[in-house]
Amino acid sequence: MSLKFKITSDSRRKKLKYLLSQKKFIRVMEVHSGISGLIAESVSIDTPEGKIEFDAFWESSLTDSAVKGLPDAEIVGNYSRIHTIEEVMNVTSKPIIVDGDTGGASSQFEYFVRQLERIGVSAVIIEDKIFPKRNSLDQEAKQTLEDPIQFSQKIEWGKAAQITQDFMIIARLESLIANFGLDDALKRAKMYINAGADGIMIHSKEEHPDQVIEFSKKYNELCQEIGRRPFLVCVPSTYNLIKDKNLADYGFNIIIHANHLLRASIQAMENVAKTLLSHDRGFEAETLCVSVKDVFHKVGFDVVKSKDLQNSLSNQFPVIIPAAGKDPLLKTMPKSLIQISGQTIIQRQLANIKKAGLTKTVVVTGFEKSQFSTLSNHSDIIFCENPAYMKKYSLHSLFCAEKFMHKGFVLIYSDILFDHQILTNLVQANEDIVLAVDSSYRYHKHDVHKKLDLVVFQRHHSKNPRSLIPSKCIDLKSVGKNISLDKADSEFIGMAFFSEEGAKILRKVYYDCYQDKTSTFHEAPNFDMASEVDILQEIIDRGFKVSGMEVYQGWMEIHNHSDINIANQELTNNTL
Repeated sequence: MSLKFKITSDSRRKKLKYLLSQKKFIRVMEVHSGISGLIAESVSIDTPEGKIEFDAFWESSLTDSAVKGLPDAEIVGNYSRIHTIEEVMNVTSKPIIVDGDTGGASSQFEYFVRQLERIGVSAVIIEDKIFPKRNSLDQEAKQTLEDPIQFSQKIEWGKAAQITQDFMIIARLESLIANFGLDDALKRAKMYINAGADGIMIHSKEEHPDQVIEFSKKYNELCQEIGRRPFLVCVPSTYNLIKDKNLADYGFNIIIHANHLLRASIQAMENVAKTLLSHDRGFEAETLCVSVKDVFHKVGFDVVKSKDLQNSLSNQFPVIIPAAGKDPLLKTMPKSLIQISGQTIIQRQLANIKKAGLTKTVVVTGFEKSQFSTLSNHSDIIFCENPAYMKKYSLHSLFCAEKFMHKGFVLIYSDILFDHQILTNLVQANEDIVLAVDSSYRYHKHDVHKKLDLVVFQRHHSKNPRSLIPSKCIDLKSVGKNISLDKADSEFIGMAFFSEEGAKILRKVYYDCYQDKTSTFHEAPNFDMASEVDILQEIIDRGFKVSGMEVYQGWMEIHNHSDINIANQELTNNTL
């Protein structure tokens, strides 16, 4: 989120030296924009050794130029670079190392140092090539190195220009790039250290790390001779088989991954563009993209919307209850009109819908629709009809209320009782399509004639009744009645939320499948007889994300007379 981080320029500038004093080495990720900064700031993984994340950012001249569509030849000026750096700083908190190219003339470099230090940059790396430089990884470019005496002067002037002790100037050695050899690199390193460099970066375009490893060994000997060891830096772009921790074992303090986010974004954009052209539409490209909702979340727009959501929940999301079918349990009335401790199921549903802050409910009727006239005093109910309920089942009933779906909606089966908090949590789950699921099904005795709507999670999930892992939404791999009890992770309880984007996905998939209504459709004999879980499985199969929100109590399905008796007993002294 863009406003999450609160850090001053001084605090950020100090962070790099502090991290270097606390850790064996730091990992640095390239950034070239505010959004790439947010990604590099937030991405992490959990390992047996603990959490791993990037410690700092590398503002690269290559990627800053490329994102502007320009070559990396010092064409982008310092003020444009400063603008990019401030974009990243505005939405992040980690320290930044800036790629300063050659640094320009010594007098230019002085001012650049002062600018970077003032806005909170921790370090600048300049390379000992003449202006205008050519990218070091260009195999055909002629690499002309600057005279080391002049480059040393540039370092001295830059160090004299800085105001604080926090800012660092790191000298980048291009001797190996220009094929001048190890001895030339060590000679230059000694001169740059004596000129006051805070760090030395050794660069290589070889596929194997032998050159930089050999340099690191000689570097330690050189620093013992000088009596000072500036930080050692490498950029393993070409020799990328060696692990960061192994480079750290050789003495590298800063390891920079210099251009991966930019290169990844180019490939991803080209794939999406080709997919759009290949299919002559955008639908197939959706699974190659994050959702607009994910973009909103990454940049913090969901926080802006959250207060609006709380204030206008009733205007945002209607509840749709398909109640058209004829259930074998009852011969004369719709199941939702069963009396439970003095109130019908649907009356109890309406009460808890209201408690959750939702005020618009759409009920789809069919079998004995006239009996719903008992709810005529509820002004917040809208009735729709599925006149073909005997031939077209629950999915079709749901789409009889399609005109109420567009801004997002909640689906509630007509035969469940639930606590309002489940509904509140479902709407606020921050997912486009999320089902309420209950893993306690495996501890219950089931009617042998009853097939549950079961789900399987995408990833391994603990089946312990209690767990240290906090409950959160989990991506689903499959949903349906034909999943075996021993393979399932949870049961779909009959409550689901579709955001505006989720409803759009549902509707598009529905009409794409509607073209072929005669063949079997997942667990249904044909599309007309499909249920909601059939279309949910189709959505998953097409690569869209469907999530499960775990619940453990506060709901009950009314399936048979035994369920009615249990519900009556529980509600005698409690309110649900």
